[in-house]
Amino acid sequence: MKRIVVVKLAPTPEQYVALKSTLELCNAGANMVSQFAHTATDRRPFALQKQVYAQLKARGLSAQPAIRVIKKVADAYATRKANLLNGNYGTPESKRYAKVAGKAIVFREDAGQPFDDRCLSWQIDRSTVSIWTTEGRMRNVGFVCAPWQLKMLADRKGESDLIFRDGSFYLHATVDTDAPDQVVPADDPTGWLGVDLGIVNLAVTTADDPAELDVRWSGGAVTARRKKNETMRSALQKVGTKSAKRKLKKRRRKETRYATDINHQLSKRIVAQAQRTGQGIALEDLSGIRDRVRLARNQRQQLHSWAYAQLRDQITYKAQAAGLPVQV
Repeated sequence: MKRIVVVKLAPTPEQYVALKSTLELCNAGANMVSQFAHTATDRRPFALQKQVYAQLKARGLSAQPAIRVIKKVADAYATRKANLLNGNYGTPESKRYAKVAGKAIVFREDAGQPFDDRCLSWQIDRSTVSIWTTEGRMRNVGFVCAPWQLKMLADRKGESDLIFRDGSFYLHATVDTDAPDQVVPADDPTGWLGVDLGIVNLAVTTADDPAELDVRWSGGAVTARRKKNETMRSALQKVGTKSAKRKLKKRRRKETRYATDINHQLSKRIVAQAQRTGQGIALEDLSGIRDRVRLARNQRQQLHSWAYAQLRDQITYKAQAAGLPVQV
């Protein structure tokens, strides 16, 4: 069972500068490869490598980082192609489709960069990593994480992504742990815990007592919190002073963190409930709901903005870790 463990790096000032310049060099190279890939007929990694590898090396990238840059670009174009084919950018005749398909993919100068075991090694017992940078191999770069994350890193496999966010560096490591034996629920409706996702209440199970639902997870409480944030954000934007901009910068992603936390609490409660009774979890399928239903105006924003897909994903991976089957 694959999971992602996120650790925060604690580099020295010299290491910080080296990591920053490494991301900038990798993404400048990725943009060069992207310009070539946009007009290429064959965008497979090996085909691109034959055409642009020497140019990346000339820019200062070592062999393995250059290959990772090429693979990152190839993956980005494969993802875009899948989204275009699936209609996620509209029909081929739409302006949005033409805009997306008609220009090369651009990578931010601080966009994430994958590193494999040849470019990055972990010293878990010392909480340090050794990573390739533009200044050479940078050793003894410290990282901090929770004890349970440190334990999970022992099962790390494959690539790790170097991420720069809000002035700090993070490593996203993939770990592969053994899944527990799966519970076999009864072959009837009583063997499954149904979960209804909605607006009045974000998630209600078939075992919940409607009179005892937690008000924190009601649609009203969530809407009130989001309206408060929206009002404050609008007021600060109208003021436009330096202090208001600092406040806005400080509060950014706050609503995203709030939604993630609420979804975490909900998914944890639902999985614990199913684990107590030995039931599987049956989730409501919300695919295409925006096209199937027409809600009142005051409910549309919540339907379109709440992270129901994230809630479903959190329930799924927590259930897998507990050995519970999930059906949608």
